[in-house]
Amino acid sequence: MSETQDEVAVISTSKGEIVIEFWPETAPNTVENFKKLSNESFYDGTCFHRIVKGFMIQGGDPLTKDPSEEGRWGTGDAGYKIDAEFSDRPHNKGVISMARSSDPNSAGSQFFICLKPANFLDNEYTCFGEMIKGEDVLDALGAVPCGDAGGEISRPKERQDVHSITIVSRADAGVE
Repeated sequence: MSETQDEVAVISTSKGEIVIEFWPETAPNTVENFKKLSNESFYDGTCFHRIVKGFMIQGGDPLTKDPSEEGRWGTGDAGYKIDAEFSDRPHNKGVISMARSSDPNSAGSQFFICLKPANFLDNEYTCFGEMIKGEDVLDALGAVPCGDAGGEISRPKERQDVHSITIVSRADAGVE
């Protein structure tokens, strides 16, 4: 097993931890970008700003660190874009993929995790790993009440924090 395959992401949230296994053979540049941002503490203090019931939870926007920027949540990025890396990997429950605009090469820092299979995204979005621990946490995040008077039906009513995303060995994450 290579060093990259031994490394996993531990996403520490307000509901608990989700552990993500990377697919470096599928999306090497995306995996390296996500690890780089995680190692720089880029995601620490952000939140899941978009939860679409039965579909996905989305995070990774640095603007979510500032509640006064809520009107712009979903528009922030790392200050650069990365190229898409499409594959035949299916978007099954627990798969992590890059969020983007209509331009396939517009992803930067935002990501989403599928709550159930979303095969209409296959070969359209860059998936780069999958959840190997924390299904109960993913389900809890996917079940939070959403919607507000401002018409943002996918915005959680209560903030769903991403305390940190750390890159650790499988052993340190408690997974084989």
